[in-house]
Amino acid sequence: MRQAVLLLAHGAPERMEDLDAYLDLVRGGRPAPAELRAELRRRYEAIGGASPLTARTREQAEALERRLAACGRPVPVYFAMRNWRPFIREVMARIRADGIERLVVICLAPQYSRASIGLYYRRVQEAITDLGMNAEIVWTRTFHDHPLLVEAYAEKLAPLAGGRRVLFTAHSLPERILEAGDPYDREARATAAAVARRLGLEQWDFAYQSQGATDEPWLGPTVESVLDRYAAERVREAVLAPIGFVADHLEILYDVDIHFVTYARERGIRLLRPESLNASPTFIAALAEIARAGLQTV
Repeated sequence: MRQAVLLLAHGAPERMEDLDAYLDLVRGGRPAPAELRAELRRRYEAIGGASPLTARTREQAEALERRLAACGRPVPVYFAMRNWRPFIREVMARIRADGIERLVVICLAPQYSRASIGLYYRRVQEAITDLGMNAEIVWTRTFHDHPLLVEAYAEKLAPLAGGRRVLFTAHSLPERILEAGDPYDREARATAAAVARRLGLEQWDFAYQSQGATDEPWLGPTVESVLDRYAAERVREAVLAPIGFVADHLEILYDVDIHFVTYARERGIRLLRPESLNASPTFIAALAEIARAGLQTV
């Protein structure tokens, strides 16, 4: 049986020329206001004009393929993006052409939400239907509490955490997800708590970052509100540790490294951030364990 692994990520443009097309995809074809386009352009210019997400995801896929081969499970590892190239449908067509019969699918977001990861799975299923594929699909629903994921985050955070207040963050989603019992909020907070336990942290908090520019309420508390509290408590150094992201991209390089660092500095706080996981060997080991659990022994 020909087996493979597929990693899924959000996707991000690698050139300034692609920003408008990318924004149209993210918004599902709805026209974006001129001010939103200008703001996105300003943010990408601030991080050097492009996102490294595609490059980092490629590195993760290549590292995972090497790790699986070293563990005696030599299978191809593909990667695809929901909102940019390589698009999910394009990669699924390649998987079909390669004769893959069993595909383990892992979304590179540790915490599950129907409002986010559910969309990735929907795109995969649409591609399967459109292409007439009959491959067996093994979905990885969540890995928010995988011991090696927790260890990977702890390894990155440990050099900075000693004696400092730690603020864990995850990407916010609309509050309405809670009404349907979506597990995202519970899982995001559980990941943060697990990393805090692993490092024996006594003073830590949790907040949501990167809320959307819509009128509906989004999950909180916001990072800004927690930093305001730190300032009132005369906290002078803090570490912001994103545990909902596994690679560098705009929400790390701009939202954290520029916006939050500036916001904190204006309140007398020096804000630090651990390195992103990217192709961390421990994180790749976590992905390998997850993938191997879905691969059949042959």
